[in-house]
Amino acid sequence: MLDGHDIKGLNLRWLRQQIGLVSQEPALFATTIKENILLGRPDAYMGEIEEAARVSNAHSFIIKLPDAYDTQVG
Repeated sequence: MLDGHDIKGLNLRWLRQQIGLVSQEPALFATTIKENILLGRPDAYMGEIEEAARVSNAHSFIIKLPDAYDTQVG
C-alpha cells in the first residue's frame, strides 16, 4: 500500500519517476553539539536549538550524552 492505494495497480515506471533520493554526509565541526546547531542560526535560543534537534530526531540521543548539548564532537 502507498498512501492507501495498492501499488499493484500503479504504473511502475510512473511510480519510480515520483521517487527521489537525496543522500547527504553529515559533517560536524570540532566544537559542541549546541555550537554545531547554532551554525545554522547563530541567534537561536536554547529552546529553538532543542526543537531543531527534536525535528531531526536527535534530541533523545543528545540528552543521553554525558554533557548533553555541551558535548564536544567533530
